[in-house]
Amino acid sequence: MKRVAIIGAGLGGLATAITLANAGFEVDVFEKNTHVGGKLMPVQLRTYGFDFGPNTITMPHVFRQVIEQTGRKSDDYFTLIPLKHHTTNHFQDGSSLVFSRDKDFMIEQLEKIDPLGAKNYFSFLKELTRLYELSETHFFPKTFRSWTDYLSPNLGYALTKVRPLEPMDHFFKRYFSNPNVLQAFGRYATYIGSSPYRAPATFSMIAYLELVQGVYTVKGGTVCIARAFHKVAKELGVRFHTNTTIDQVEITDKRITALYCAGEQVWSGDEVVMNADLLKAYPELVAERDRPSFTDKQRDAMEPSISAFVILAGLSTRLKNVNHHTVYFSHDYEAEFDALFTRQEMPEDPTIYLCNSSVTDRDRSPDGDNLFILVNAPPLPKGEKEPYDIHEYKEHIYDLLEKKGLPIRDHLVVERIIPPSEIAETFGAYRGALYGLSSHRKQDAFLRPRNRSRDIHNLHFVGGSTHPGGGSPMVTMSGMNVANVLIRANR
Repeated sequence: MKRVAIIGAGLGGLATAITLANAGFEVDVFEKNTHVGGKLMPVQLRTYGFDFGPNTITMPHVFRQVIEQTGRKSDDYFTLIPLKHHTTNHFQDGSSLVFSRDKDFMIEQLEKIDPLGAKNYFSFLKELTRLYELSETHFFPKTFRSWTDYLSPNLGYALTKVRPLEPMDHFFKRYFSNPNVLQAFGRYATYIGSSPYRAPATFSMIAYLELVQGVYTVKGGTVCIARAFHKVAKELGVRFHTNTTIDQVEITDKRITALYCAGEQVWSGDEVVMNADLLKAYPELVAERDRPSFTDKQRDAMEPSISAFVILAGLSTRLKNVNHHTVYFSHDYEAEFDALFTRQEMPEDPTIYLCNSSVTDRDRSPDGDNLFILVNAPPLPKGEKEPYDIHEYKEHIYDLLEKKGLPIRDHLVVERIIPPSEIAETFGAYRGALYGLSSHRKQDAFLRPRNRSRDIHNLHFVGGSTHPGGGSPMVTMSGMNVANVLIRANR
């Protein structure tokens, strides 16, 4: 029986563990935190329950597949709740646009604010569907383990057909003319930690996931997906070692032969899967001499994705007109992304995202709103500390929300700030980046770090910093993809 160690119990690592254990592998999972699920982290502040993230669930079939491949029923482990009108987008001029999978509802709104967009909406969805289907066929199921994997004629053909050279913002302008509508669609670039003015139009397919397949939440919180995976993995015999930081590896003949925690050997075996942030964990665990194909200089030249400044606020009341997902957009979106990526500073006029999951699931927060408030933040400086006062910036966010009719401070019962430095520390995220690399450069968008080390022959990578990319469905797929490669190799 092959012995596999998985470093990190995020969704990618959990999906790897389940897939391998179901095929008869002996699996040990090592997690530095006390919880499993990575950024799917539960936070309880008195009677207010929060998910750190992700708060938006798409591609539900991916999460179901992880469990159902074992012969179990996913409905026995978590309950998905579809959100029909899921995100209310508010703009500076007082107008709004509610995103929905209801096509007639979308067109009805667009006819009032963007007649061209209303006329083009079905053509828009058709093109999104084409982009998604190409990605689903040629990119999502793949693992990239060596340079030969990039030479497939079908893959090359698909790359030319997914608008790799066109920016997202330019693509959306083909169908819509209202600047507010363009701003709302441009926000999809932040789902991959990037700017809509620089990320390829390929990633516009994210809109397909929300506007065609639909947005979901989970009864009891999105963290219940991670808990479900954890339960299934244990049922299959996976051994979990939480509160265990792997801080040293032993390498013999270009293979990892042992893992260590605080000087003690905790594992020896055949294959290692790293679900930790590749940009941070790989250089920390493997000496540079042992990874000549991924030097510190190469890593430092990569552009991290955006981070996040998060406030968790439990209120004593239910605010009016706050949807499950609500976005208040900045006045100048281009200036906001210029601040984030060019000047690398917190925007003075940021776009503010709120998740109020108790709108859908009162049990999450029986005494009032449980507001997850997020503002995009630049990656941390190399010293990994915010160059601004986080409490002052929190008050600035509250001031902005109060001007928009949300008097947070008047009803505040409990709060917690989670700044980029805490994201970096808690999740081992390089410079606090939420999605590993940004998708601005073509090689980072389409040629992310491979799913297997070029230098350590039994070291494999899953998660947001490798293929197929960031976002909970993608990292889950990466786990299943790598596991299936290992299964095929050991038949």
